[in-house]
Amino acid sequence: MPASVWTGYLTFGLISLPVRLFSGARGERVSFHMLHRKDLSRVKQQLWCPVDDEVIERSDTVKGYEYRKGEYVVVEPDEIKKIEPKTAKAMEILEFVPAKEVDPVYFESSYYLVPEEAGKRPYALLVKAMQETDYLAIAKLTMHNREYTVILRPQQEGLMLHTMYYADEVRKVEDFGTKNVELKAAEVKVAHQLIEALSGKFEPEKYHDTFQENLKNLIQARLEGKEVTEVEKPRKPEPVVDLMSALKQSLDKMEKKGPKRVERVEAESKIHLAPKKTAAKSKSKKGKVA
Repeated sequence: MPASVWTGYLTFGLISLPVRLFSGARGERVSFHMLHRKDLSRVKQQLWCPVDDEVIERSDTVKGYEYRKGEYVVVEPDEIKKIEPKTAKAMEILEFVPAKEVDPVYFESSYYLVPEEAGKRPYALLVKAMQETDYLAIAKLTMHNREYTVILRPQQEGLMLHTMYYADEVRKVEDFGTKNVELKAAEVKVAHQLIEALSGKFEPEKYHDTFQENLKNLIQARLEGKEVTEVEKPRKPEPVVDLMSALKQSLDKMEKKGPKRVERVEAESKIHLAPKKTAAKSKSKKGKVA
């Protein structure tokens, strides 16, 4: 099991149980190192002090807050430790809210909340009660030098924890939505049919990052001395003049292509390895001497 990112107690009412927090998701991507183009040696980042004109070690640094241009207040790690809220070790449920009222835009990062052996029974009770009432729990948690408002959500037989964006962190966009747009009943009906034609079970394992796969194939091609095919870029779509006609054509097109649309779309963006092209040698014919 991976290392936990937080350990402490979850409390609700007079009930307290020991829990651990594990990261629920992590992005995977191909990473590159910075190299010197001249000799392909890996470059290094160093900490340089412009006042002393020398490279310094990380152990010689301290954290400072710039309160005025060029002037800093130094804060030591033990000072930060002293001011940690109680939520650094105890996560108290503040309230329960209806699940349907929580907009997913407030979800930031996801974690698994796992009980220790001594807390399994109250944990199971909390999960069951939240599932049956369709409520989510709001709590406070401190980690990584920040206090988070978090959302606890029942998932299968356990609890997921989502750190939450604060209201002032969620951006508002002007002209968002479709106000004052009139739609015909027939258009809505065909749109429903199109949605039904595209409907399927949510199976996250069938979705892939084609760009990352292409990067891996590109690297493999370079290692094997091969070339890769270029992905054909999509054309700029024409503006829709007749919405009903476009809906009907889309519906007809979807019905013909069948259920494996995800695989088809991903395949259209995949690259393929091909032998490296070599310059053709020119053959010269010598003329006969009479």
